[in-house]
Amino acid sequence: MSRQFDDVLLGSIELFCLAAEHGGFTAAALVAGVTPTAVSRSISRLEVRLGLQLFVRTTRSVKLTEVGRTYYAQCRQALAQLVEAEREAMGQQAEAAGTLRISIPTTYGHHRVLPLLPAFRMKHPGVKVHVHLSNRNIDFVDEGYDMAIRVRAQPDSTLIARHLEDAPVVVVATRKYLKQAGNPKTLDDLATHECIQFELPSSGRRIAWLFTEDGKHRDILTDGALSSSDDVLAGVTLARHHGGLFQTYRFVVEQELATGALVEVLQPFGGRSRPFTLLYPSGRHVPLRMRVFIDFLLVQLAEQRKPKRGGLRA
Repeated sequence: MSRQFDDVLLGSIELFCLAAEHGGFTAAALVAGVTPTAVSRSISRLEVRLGLQLFVRTTRSVKLTEVGRTYYAQCRQALAQLVEAEREAMGQQAEAAGTLRISIPTTYGHHRVLPLLPAFRMKHPGVKVHVHLSNRNIDFVDEGYDMAIRVRAQPDSTLIARHLEDAPVVVVATRKYLKQAGNPKTLDDLATHECIQFELPSSGRRIAWLFTEDGKHRDILTDGALSSSDDVLAGVTLARHHGGLFQTYRFVVEQELATGALVEVLQPFGGRSRPFTLLYPSGRHVPLRMRVFIDFLLVQLAEQRKPKRGGLRA
């Protein structure tokens, strides 16, 4: 393998990343302990080498170009891997360290992962965790995430997928609503009920409700005057305040079902679930902070799914 990088180039890349992170050449120079002119020259050399403009320069500020943002995200990731590789080689990475950035759906974040993070931090105090709660797809490179948890993840050769669980779904309502509207006995009865809708934020498409009838899967597009997007928990709140029927994950409404605040309906047609998957980029070194988090998460989620007293399951 021929040599492609020298110390000058690597130094230019590092100064470029500092300028991108701190919003200017002067700020980068202060952090690096060099002059703003040295930063400017280094970045200019980098732009000449690439044949690209990384920053738009004005008399008042510098701003990353679109290609500059992509290049910065990739360089930042590469430099972080170099730092970690050096630590491991020198035996300094006996304890996991660094910042872990993870994107998680709102329901799974609030009810599965967030409650586990304090215990993870107690076990690995050197790891900082930044959580992004969202149901949209993310770009690992451009947005700088280490990993993501998604429901119904599509196959992707650029990502490693670790199955977390198949989460059962249930249809719930309050006793007050059922007293007013009646208790549905068949799937056809859904047409006469207020069915709270969740719409995908990216497309506005309604999410079908999942059932089993006569041993076969049946997906139904319900209808209703109340709807939400982006945050599935909004539907639970609406159902809790007598807004109608809503299908959600059992682990989200477990406590409400136990106390009677919500009631499960259409139980003979249940048994369906949706898969949750942990995703992270393939073809790259997996830092220790990611490895310990993955191991911790898999163990803790398995514990959550164990049968609890009274026969309830998470």
